[in-house]
Amino acid sequence: MSNDSKTGANAGTRRPAGGLDGYFKISERGSTVGREVRGGVVTFLTMAYIIVLNPIILLQGQDMDGKFLADGNFAAIAAATALAAGVLTILMGVVANYPLALATGLGLNAFVTFSIASQMTWADAMGLVVLEGLIILVLVLTGFREAVFHAVPAQLKIAISVGIGLFIALIGLVDSGFVRRTAAGSVPVELGIGGKLQGWPVLVFVVGLVLVIGLFVMGVRGAILISIVLTTLLAIVVEKVAKVGPAFTPERVNPKGWNLNVPAWPSDIVDKPDFGLIGNFDLLGSWQNAGVVTVALFVFTLLLADFFDTMGTMTAIGAEAGLLDEEGNPPNTRRILVVDSLAAAAGGAAGVSSNTSYIESASGVAEGARTGLASIVTGLLFLLATLFAPIVQIIPNEAAVPALVLVGFLMMQQVKGIDWDDLEIALPAFLTIVLMPFTYSISVGIGAGFLAYVLIKVVRGKAGLVHPLMWGIAALFVLYFAISPLTAWLS
Repeated sequence: MSNDSKTGANAGTRRPAGGLDGYFKISERGSTVGREVRGGVVTFLTMAYIIVLNPIILLQGQDMDGKFLADGNFAAIAAATALAAGVLTILMGVVANYPLALATGLGLNAFVTFSIASQMTWADAMGLVVLEGLIILVLVLTGFREAVFHAVPAQLKIAISVGIGLFIALIGLVDSGFVRRTAAGSVPVELGIGGKLQGWPVLVFVVGLVLVIGLFVMGVRGAILISIVLTTLLAIVVEKVAKVGPAFTPERVNPKGWNLNVPAWPSDIVDKPDFGLIGNFDLLGSWQNAGVVTVALFVFTLLLADFFDTMGTMTAIGAEAGLLDEEGNPPNTRRILVVDSLAAAAGGAAGVSSNTSYIESASGVAEGARTGLASIVTGLLFLLATLFAPIVQIIPNEAAVPALVLVGFLMMQQVKGIDWDDLEIALPAFLTIVLMPFTYSISVGIGAGFLAYVLIKVVRGKAGLVHPLMWGIAALFVLYFAISPLTAWLS
């Protein structure tokens, strides 16, 4: 769809829309209320897994006192995760009018669990997350974070979008079991188990992928939503008949089992949420327990990951939705960054780790979402999920992640906007694109691309053409990549 069709070639002659349409600019962005609602539902279904996965990750580690978060209460962590995601995603829709959902950041929660909490109490660790979010908020309000975003060359922003597309496609393939780590040998990944597709869950994923591609190429409205619902129903039937069970239990590993949720119709539809974890943080306790240097390095690591992950995510979403301007910037950039910064602090205050923008929002954009109304729909569904957690938990990864593979294709199409004959941008773009999926990290891809861009300019005698902020970013990424040996040395 062309930009003209999104905004309207003669939009300036239209009577200004009022009400819901006017506030969210639904018609102006070439959308409808129906598309926004559908896109919001799809985004929720695609990322609802975080309600279950976040407690699983956070309960993998213990703090310095040997205690588990929320004393091991899975339901309390799940409820707080859904509540924070719901409130913050609604805030993104209302304040920034952008089709972007937020929830606890994967990778960030693992860093908090395995690296930070082990050296302090859980309350201290969450206090560090709050502190990091407040620092980012200051950087946004002073204009620094937005200035950094504008300093990045437009074609590097395209590379970020493409890299994220490959990254989320790989997430879909891995989470479904279609691609797996090899048990032995020099090849790191393989098809299925031992080079063969085995197990009912993988079959469900393949059916879902065929279904979503078929519906999409036929131009069926709601293709992603329809495929998720139908594939989930198929998964429930498969589990009922074949009794596959989970992939991992305390007693055994079942490589042919369901990766996360076991699809089965729940006995209870509604369950009372436990919000006892909200407010479980101590802003300054970590300084005494872990020391100033260690705490500073932890905050710096969280800061850098949050800072650039969101930049890449909002650019990718804007590119897919056709909302970027000629310099590759989305509308309401500062508002998006303010909400995202508040989300980092709010996630810590809720006791569930830093909340951040989710690239899975691209699935809703692929379904037609173009405005913040979709985010409000997603947020409301997260709030409902605190009550209807049993329903949300029946959607297996294998039914949801085919959407990520399709979205990866859609985002890959932007690669044609990069000038591959210009080595000064092509090599940094290449590193940005390939390192995101290969390292399973958006920040690593961005960092490598930025460093390569500055290095090539210097080697070619064009250092004066590098934006001053790019020099500062490059220096920070040098520290970012050296953070582990620095931490070990200073400790």
